[in-house]
Amino acid sequence: MKGVLLVNLGSPDSPTAKDVKPYLDEFLMDERVIDTPKWLRNIIVRGIILQTRPKKSAEAYAKIWWKEGSPLIVLSERFTEKLRKQTQMPVALGMRYGSMTIKNALQELKDKGVDEVLLVPLYPHYAMSSYETVVVKTMEEKEAHFPEMNITTLPAFYDNEDFIRVLSESIAAELNDFDYDHVLFSYHGIPERHIRKSDPTKFHCKIDGSCCSTNSVAHHTCYRHQCYKMTELVRSYLKLPNDKVSVSFQSRLPNDPWLKPYTDFEFERFPKEGKKKLAVITPAFVSDCLETLEEIAMEGKHQFQEAGGEDYKHIPCLNDSDSWVNVMASWVNNWEKSGVLPK
Repeated sequence: MKGVLLVNLGSPDSPTAKDVKPYLDEFLMDERVIDTPKWLRNIIVRGIILQTRPKKSAEAYAKIWWKEGSPLIVLSERFTEKLRKQTQMPVALGMRYGSMTIKNALQELKDKGVDEVLLVPLYPHYAMSSYETVVVKTMEEKEAHFPEMNITTLPAFYDNEDFIRVLSESIAAELNDFDYDHVLFSYHGIPERHIRKSDPTKFHCKIDGSCCSTNSVAHHTCYRHQCYKMTELVRSYLKLPNDKVSVSFQSRLPNDPWLKPYTDFEFERFPKEGKKKLAVITPAFVSDCLETLEEIAMEGKHQFQEAGGEDYKHIPCLNDSDSWVNVMASWVNNWEKSGVLPK
């Protein structure tokens, strides 16, 4: 029997330092997030970051926490419920980090008789610290606890025609009544070395722009290329002027080169160039979360206005929109009937 496993990032159980600390520990101790030797990662995470970060992160979570709980969890659950109504297969939801574990989600599917699973990492792009770690963790749980299960993984869908259509249309609806000077596509940041580590050729990725526009097998696992490709596909679909669209990368750790340009630097630069009406999109995520709701919608707006910006609009993620659910339903149902995955 076939079933679907949706996996998103995860969340602490509450916006308190007590619950944020173990969540951050699990997240930051993941070797695909901070990819240093374990002894060094232990010092960085448990000796330095976790001494102060849980309190600050808890304060940030508290700003965006809903009555029902974590926005990312609530939105993922709503999406899952809608998807269940459009397929005959069992659908389970798990999180890479936190108490809603992948193991429990696989157990839920097994209890319903599922032995063939379509794994859906809820990330449009391939990156070590998002898509890849979901796949690796799921396969580890399968080998340890569910060896009889067969698992097929949905590929990254950053350039899928149907996904680009629904993403573009959701953006168009938000831009319809906003007289913007510029549209910024702000993607989650990753260390530059992750790009090189993910390059199967070990020579293509130079992170200078030229490699992303030169066809290569490396593009299948190159997060930077996929972000720029998605941006261009959306820009083209919406017929946005080239000079009014750009890409940046948010969230980074200090003392380490991450993908540039940095989003917070762009917030300061735009007003100086006369771009004082800014729309910001966060398409590395399909569900709004701490990064989109606090870092971009709140802090980003403050940074932009402090630098002289006037109008600022954060465009929500696709979340549980019917159009996005419909696309996912078509993907999983096609897989159930014919084994075909979207391209």
